[in-house]
Amino acid sequence: MAVRRVMPIIQSEAAQESREFYGLLGFEEVMDLGWIMTLASPSTPAAQVSVMTSDKTAPVTPDMSVEVDDVDAVYAVMRDSGAEIVHPLRDEEWGVRRFFVRDPSGRVVNVLSHR
Repeated sequence: MAVRRVMPIIQSEAAQESREFYGLLGFEEVMDLGWIMTLASPSTPAAQVSVMTSDKTAPVTPDMSVEVDDVDAVYAVMRDSGAEIVHPLRDEEWGVRRFFVRDPSGRVVNVLSHR
C-alpha cells in the first residue's frame, strides 16, 4: 500500500473567502462540487487543502483525506484491525472509491483512491 497524498479538510461555510485566502498562499481551485472545494499548489499538485460545508454523501464530515493506491487493501487492513469504520467502502459518483475510519484520537479520516 502506498500513500499518494494527504490533505486537511477545513469545515467552513466561507468557501469564497477561503478560496481567496488560500489563493494568497499560491493555491488554485482544482475541484468544486458545491459542498467541497479542493485547492492545490500548481508547482506541487499533491499539496492540497479541501474546504467543505459538510459531506453530502456521508453521515459525518471527515477531518482529513488520505489518498492511497489500493483503497480495498487499506479497508481490509482497517476492518481486520478492529478500527471503527464510520462510513462503508463505496464508489462515489465523482470518481473516487472511499471509506471513513476513526483514528485513535477520534478524528475521522477519509481514505480514498481515484477510479
